[in-house]
Amino acid sequence: MYSIAKSWGTTVGEVNATGDILGWVSDRNKTVAVDIHKSTLSKSKSWFYDDRLGTIHNQNNSFFSITGFEKWNDDGTVVTQPIILQQEIGFLGIICQEINGTMHFLIQAKIEPGNLNKIQLSPTIQATKSNFTQKHGGARPAYLEYFEQASRYEIVVDQIQSEQSSRFYKKRNRNILIRVEEEIPVLPSHKWMTLRQIKELMRVDNLVNMDTRTVLSCIPFCKLQLSQAQETELKQLCSNPALYRSVFTPSEQNLLPDLYQYINNYKMFKDTQGRLVPLHRLENWIMEDDKIAYQGSYPYQVIFCDIAIEGREVKQWTQPLFEAMGIATFGLICCEQNGVQKFLVHAIPELGCFDGLELGPTVQQEAVLMPGHKETEIDRFFFACLLEGKGVFFDHLLSEEGGRFYHEQNRNVLMQIAPEEIPQLPDGYFWADYRTLNELVQINNTLNIQLRNLLSLLEM
Repeated sequence: MYSIAKSWGTTVGEVNATGDILGWVSDRNKTVAVDIHKSTLSKSKSWFYDDRLGTIHNQNNSFFSITGFEKWNDDGTVVTQPIILQQEIGFLGIICQEINGTMHFLIQAKIEPGNLNKIQLSPTIQATKSNFTQKHGGARPAYLEYFEQASRYEIVVDQIQSEQSSRFYKKRNRNILIRVEEEIPVLPSHKWMTLRQIKELMRVDNLVNMDTRTVLSCIPFCKLQLSQAQETELKQLCSNPALYRSVFTPSEQNLLPDLYQYINNYKMFKDTQGRLVPLHRLENWIMEDDKIAYQGSYPYQVIFCDIAIEGREVKQWTQPLFEAMGIATFGLICCEQNGVQKFLVHAIPELGCFDGLELGPTVQQEAVLMPGHKETEIDRFFFACLLEGKGVFFDHLLSEEGGRFYHEQNRNVLMQIAPEEIPQLPDGYFWADYRTLNELVQINNTLNIQLRNLLSLLEM
């Protein structure tokens, strides 16, 4: 674990320079053949609408399906929408290895059908259960054997974590990071890089994908016990003393009881009625051959695509994808309190959330607002600061899950604000240091994907 913490502060890789990594991505983008275009459901040879079930699924009934969902709000209004049903748990796995005294991570240049820029930097392996059990008839994903036999190696992370609960119904994936000491053959599709290099590459719009970010957010720095010499070395690598204390120094206050009290009260007492329904029963949604769209404004619609990608386990296929209506904003307000970096998190309920509610970022706002959306004083404060550029130290477009979402990129913002400027916190908002959030991420379904991804952007 200490070598991983050092890798967070180590810019220069022992194997690949950052410029060489960017050149490698550029070269592969020029040479890999990709043809993705919108089509219609009737032209698909493998996907169809099942009138009996009211779902869209493929002939093998594998991968995922799309069904309807409806939920009653407290004010009596009903929210209806299509939702992705994918109960199987896939691998999001990264191999790390110490090379010449520096920890490196084996990262893949991968194209997903919904990526807007072809290649993005992905985990060593990114595969659904249907992929690695070869239900599609394709080849086994590279490096799968390391994760199937993970107990042979040092397991750094092994967590079942949620995905976008506004679009998936109770979807989770296995986030796993293993340290392997034996020599590993490196394919042309993969390269070694340090943790610091990956974080620097996150400043390139739409380059480091969502799955890489979520796995790295789960690294359990909270478990690290540092010697005095190690503390001295890490402090020299860290340019932000307040963040160093937030990550590596035990919290002065135990914040977990207050956070769990709020979360568990919601789970126990909140009446969150919702159910899966056939697509044809969704009010205000129109099913057409080329899309499923809302009669009015909604954050997304469902489209159908023909896809051909060179070098994939399966090279040509068709599938539905969710297309966002504009660019969402995910923002995290940071604040130094008593010399420690704190983060303003918000307990956010979502339609498809496995447990109803998870801790999310300060702001999580779609370009087109969900029906019943209620703006808070914190939302207004955040967007006013963002308009001025006040305190913003990270502001980049990063892609969401390209395997299910079409060209979805969202604005990810980190903002440093003085504590005295922040309005009084409404119900459901909490200040927490990195160490507390890092402890919570070791527990399944507690921090949502948007918050995990924002935490992964932090640089020492």
